Amino acid sequence: MLCNLCPRSCNTDRDTSPGYCRVTNRIKISRAALHFWEEPCISGQNGSGTVFFSGCNMGCVYCQNNNISHGAFGKEITTRRLAQIFLELQQQKAHNINLVTPTHFAPQIIDAVKLAKNNGLCIPVVYNTGSYEKPQSIEALKDTVDIYLPDFKYISVETAQKYSFCADYPDVAKKAIDAMIKQTGPCVFDDDGIIKKGVIVRVLVLPGYADEAKRIIEYLYRTYGDDIYISIMSQYTPCTDLDKYPEINRKLTQQEYDEVVDFAVELGLENGFLQEGEAASESFIPPFDLQGV
Repeated sequence: MLCNLCPRSCNTDRDTSPGYCRVTNRIKISRAALHFWEEPCISGQNGSGTVFFSGCNMGCVYCQNNNISHGAFGKEITTRRLAQIFLELQQQKAHNINLVTPTHFAPQIIDAVKLAKNNGLCIPVVYNTGSYEKPQSIEALKDTVDIYLPDFKYISVETAQKYSFCADYPDVAKKAIDAMIKQTGPCVFDDDGIIKKGVIVRVLVLPGYADEAKRIIEYLYRTYGDDIYISIMSQYTPCTDLDKYPEINRKLTQQEYDEVVDFAVELGLENGFLQEGEAASESFIPPFDLQGV
């Protein structure tokens, strides 16, 4: 079957060849381990059971996980093995199963979660995505995903095309996030503050693009109010060759980040998360060494 799973609609036979996402239909992951650098309500004390999938349907020029997204480093595994990994992470006391860059493996993930649930998986499933998703793909995840953790990368067509080669991203992301919110409803937390259901939208502030981040936050807040949480991220780390993009070949300044945060506060945003201190650090980038695979 030709793959048109995501908005790229690359029409590739991924049974035999890699698609735009750089991988075939065979599940490929680079790491499965407890992760402690997500939002506090996701990582908690025990960590988030994070599975990093190889490949990506976006291919952002500045991706900090370039080795696995662009390079597609990882190991191919079966659906049954993926289900076992979910259960192993649960046994390690993970608060949730966190699927990072899962879009191009969504059908296989649905099967793996179903198999894992039949064998005792009972912690929430987090879908950690760049939001370049078709609404029907989100609808298909209804009985699989409890928590959505989408990025909202760009609200400008020009910026989306320049850094991720997808001019339609703003419209696509709006529709995808809307489908997520309609599916989960408002955020629900347990007594320890760990999220059980809902949507947290991440806004990564790019250097030189504070105004774009503010526009995204304003759109989200005015559209959804307190039904969602907004995570304003300062961890942009220029890890790849950005000679063609010198304007973003630097870390975000504290002044730029503070400008966005001050705007969100003045807007009235209360349901949010901030990153403090030296967030732009490779400590946020785990070693992709096939741990747990």
